[in-house]
Amino acid sequence: MSSFTHFNEQGRAKMVDISDKKTTVRTAFAHTSVVVSKEIYTKIEEGSIGKGDVLGVAQVAGIMAAKKTADWIPMCHPLALTGVNVIFSWEEEGDKHILNIDVQVKTKGSTGVEMEALTAASATALTVYDMCKAIDKGMVIGPTYLKEKTGGKSGDYRREQVDM
Repeated sequence: MSSFTHFNEQGRAKMVDISDKKTTVRTAFAHTSVVVSKEIYTKIEEGSIGKGDVLGVAQVAGIMAAKKTADWIPMCHPLALTGVNVIFSWEEEGDKHILNIDVQVKTKGSTGVEMEALTAASATALTVYDMCKAIDKGMVIGPTYLKEKTGGKSGDYRREQVDM
């Protein structure tokens, strides 16, 4: 098992030592979505959800989640993030409305921020669900995926398309 960097000599999980890795600017872009009913869409846009400003609260939740990723994901390193941006856009498909959530996370460090971007996107979507579930529990979250990452030893990555 020594060929796996996340395992020690006993074959047990370990946090990888990144002290010899080069410090570079690293970014990651993640995407998820929440499919909601027309009623939820209308109430979010009107600002009439009983729990408050859904997108405002969800945006803060995403930022907080990015900052706390190492507390959620056992082998993630705590990182000093230099930026987190959560962006919302709507699509309409018949009687369904899709809230697209795109998250950009940035740091200057020795390890990437893919997990921070994915965690932020997930927490943002879960917060939307939580704030709207009293109206309709049938919302669908996802797919959630990494769109792009830059920096680091493995180089840049860009997802060409999503087939899900």
